[in-house]
Amino acid sequence: MLFVNRTLAKSLFLSEICAMTSKDGKLWGGRFEGATEAAVEAFTASIHFDRALARYDLQVSRAHAAMLEDAGLIPADDGAALRRGLEQVASEIEAGSFPLDPALEDIHMNIEARLHDLIGAPAGRLHTGRSRNDQVATDLRLYLRETATAAELGLLGLRRALLARAREQIDTILPGYTHLQRAQPVRLAHHWLAFVEMFGRDGGRFADLRGRITDSPLGAGALAGTTLPLDRFATAKALGFDRPSANSMDAVSSRDAALEFLSAAAIAMVHLSRLSEELVLWSSAEFGFIELADGYSTGSSLMPQKKNPDVPELVRGKTGRAIGNLVSLLTTMKGLPLTYNRDMQEDKEPLFDSAATLRGSLEVTAGAIATLTVDSERMARAAADPMLLATDLAEVLVRVGVPFREAHEAVGRVIGHCVRKGLDLRSLSREDLRAFHPEFPASADELLSLTRAVEERSLVGGPARATVERALDAAEAEVRDRLQSLDAGESKP
Repeated sequence: MLFVNRTLAKSLFLSEICAMTSKDGKLWGGRFEGATEAAVEAFTASIHFDRALARYDLQVSRAHAAMLEDAGLIPADDGAALRRGLEQVASEIEAGSFPLDPALEDIHMNIEARLHDLIGAPAGRLHTGRSRNDQVATDLRLYLRETATAAELGLLGLRRALLARAREQIDTILPGYTHLQRAQPVRLAHHWLAFVEMFGRDGGRFADLRGRITDSPLGAGALAGTTLPLDRFATAKALGFDRPSANSMDAVSSRDAALEFLSAAAIAMVHLSRLSEELVLWSSAEFGFIELADGYSTGSSLMPQKKNPDVPELVRGKTGRAIGNLVSLLTTMKGLPLTYNRDMQEDKEPLFDSAATLRGSLEVTAGAIATLTVDSERMARAAADPMLLATDLAEVLVRVGVPFREAHEAVGRVIGHCVRKGLDLRSLSREDLRAFHPEFPASADELLSLTRAVEERSLVGGPARATVERALDAAEAEVRDRLQSLDAGESKP
């Protein structure tokens, strides 16, 4: 298409250059006569954190520049200059030599100013029909799409580590706990699989988020689009979106995708914290169920005997950051009228922090799980406590027709008797048991078996060996299929 008209071209060119050469060198400074106060510059600048969006901003600018040229809104020569300049900027950012000027506020203005240094006047064409509002919103969606994929991959890596340990330790028995009190015997594999399930749901939340980041805000302008004939469908397609956003005001003022990421990250960190708590407890002398590898532990500056579980403790501690980041952005957004408000600059620091916190926590937790040593004998000794089979004893009575509440009360009295007398539950004869209920069919030693207690819990979701093997097979296949889907580029444009 030919350039729309030369008068419009000249007007656009002059207005952009005027903005670039106004007082303070601000790209928006044509309206102002006075200089910005230094304290205000420092307070409003975001370049120290939004530089993380540089790569995505360049993607958006390339797509926008190509569309402007195709739509006849800029001459072909200027389009070529923009492509050349944007490639140079990309090379500088990649090499770490890109000059950052805090006075230019953010990464978007820094890139545009650098482009002007490199190619001169054609740089003034790039912002044609575009606002920082739709530019930032689009950058953020590209970042979220990629970061959500990275989070799911990290979760899949942790699930693989847990599945490997579960497969390895399928015959290790330990006590399951409620209220941190020994409750019933389970397989260690069954315990690991509980976290495999939790982290699977976490991964699903990030996948769901990607499924909602399908509309492109680019072309929404400051809030009401533009009178210029932009091709929003072209830029959406170029950036891997399904379509342009349906409402320009919503496009620039909504941050629910960032909130959804922060929510998913906070929930995943809570699950990591629960796993970390168990690693801390289990590695203590009081439990002695596991020992963390040296590479995932630290020592004491005073006590030479100490081996501290600092990695899971820090994961547990960093969970507060992730929860706080979610609350921070929810609080920021709750009172904002449409459309864009500068408050929304506060979306990025919590988002970047939670993404980095989750990524690091997943990596070190997977490493800790893969390298820890299990003391299966210590676990077995703890699981051998006959009191863990009290429920089984009640169910013996249920099998011969005794109502459960009656059976529960009878066995409760049996347990109380053993505790008061210091007796081993298995030492009670048939006659001893019948003193508490006449329907007991045999001695406790005949009725109670640790192996049977685990194996008879064969319902779906239970700890019986065959049930756990089926659960392992299904989880391994699901993780493998999900990794193949992501490797095949499910989340890529």
